[in-house]
Amino acid sequence: MSPKAIGFWKAEQTLINLFNQCSTSNHLKQIHARIVLSGFHHNLILAGKIIIFSSDINYALSVFHTIHKPDAFLWNSIIRGFGNSTQPLNAIHFFKTMQLAREYVIPDTFTFSFLLKIIARLRLLTLGNQLHSTLFKFGFQSHTHVTNSLMHMYGMFKDIQLARHLFEEMRKPDLVAWNSIIDCHVYCGNYNEALDLFTKMQLQPDDATLVVILSACGAIGAFHFGRKVHFFIRDNTSTNNFAESITVFNAVVDMYAKCGAVEEAYETFSNMKRKNLVSWNVMILGLAYHGNGEEALVLFTRMLRENVERPNDVTFLGVLCACSHGGLVDEGRRYFDIMNREYNIQPTIKHYGCMVDILGRAGLVVEAYKLIENMPVECNAIIWRTLLAACRNYGNVELGEKVRKHLLELEPDHSSDYVLLANMYASTGQWNEMSKQRRSMQERRVQKAEPGNSFIGIPGVKLEKETSERLP
Repeated sequence: MSPKAIGFWKAEQTLINLFNQCSTSNHLKQIHARIVLSGFHHNLILAGKIIIFSSDINYALSVFHTIHKPDAFLWNSIIRGFGNSTQPLNAIHFFKTMQLAREYVIPDTFTFSFLLKIIARLRLLTLGNQLHSTLFKFGFQSHTHVTNSLMHMYGMFKDIQLARHLFEEMRKPDLVAWNSIIDCHVYCGNYNEALDLFTKMQLQPDDATLVVILSACGAIGAFHFGRKVHFFIRDNTSTNNFAESITVFNAVVDMYAKCGAVEEAYETFSNMKRKNLVSWNVMILGLAYHGNGEEALVLFTRMLRENVERPNDVTFLGVLCACSHGGLVDEGRRYFDIMNREYNIQPTIKHYGCMVDILGRAGLVVEAYKLIENMPVECNAIIWRTLLAACRNYGNVELGEKVRKHLLELEPDHSSDYVLLANMYASTGQWNEMSKQRRSMQERRVQKAEPGNSFIGIPGVKLEKETSERLP
């Protein structure tokens, strides 16, 4: 290599190394200025670095347009940038521009992978099918990276059959492919199928595999399967560093909590070497949902006292849920107040729903109604229905009728509203009004909903039909 070439290479490497210190848009602009002053503003590698590091898609475009003959890497960088911006649909238009460019650049596997992920997120079924067809023209239909993105896209479209077909057509699916198809099944609600796939996987699972499979266990209450996954994690920490993964152990805690195994959840939480805000939130919510309201509040108080994490909106959702299940009205009011006053967290409709539930359970239905009237967001049918149930429980017919009017505007043919109102009239001896509700249901052909069925894996009790528990 000539001395001139060596000098050029060293100068280029020096500029590339500057990006290791880039953490803000101002840093990026300073580096960009240094590149221009050094005469490297047409350098493809450095231009690509600026585009990748830029959080402003317009700034990235201005850099892209200074390059006379951009290569596939630069085109892909802009497409990816659009995908991460507030204008993701422009990635599709930019891809069309790429195909029509005077200096035509052939798309590669990264081009299609980025586009497929964007289309999946936007749920653009027609465009997804069109892009799938385009893949065949370029011969990428069998490329593992592209197929994984295709599976993910069809999973987002809830076309599990096509996603499964793509997976089964792969000659030797890698771990990413297994994770993709398992995740597709979980996203589509096919939890048992996801567990079955996991038992057939011949590869060592990673963090992503374990998190999604634990979420499937929690969704269907597969306690025994989930516990075996936990034991697998515990027994393989030395070889896979699972013990260092907060995300995996958060998923274990969440799985146990959703299966009703609160003691196991708390033990796992306590033994975690490191915790983050999600860890505390999952445990507080787990305790709250299973009626351990006071324990949830003790844990929240400990979190604040030790100053380990600053609470967020999810934390307060768990706290209010704990107050609701524990009948702690004064505490609920206080926490609802301080979340905004002390922590500057604006209550969402879920927080208002919890407060309506707290007040309604305590019979404070008028206060709950006033709270709804003063909400800064529009009330939904779920919250009105919660209040209607409270009116029935406490025999407040007058307020119940007002609440019912709101529900008629939102969901006029919801069977439970008719039943709640009819039962409220019956509890106060207003049999004629009750009959009117029954007749109204018949006239509008509103069918009474069948009671739901659910199951959880109970520790010590084996279900007759349980998915195979063999782990890879």
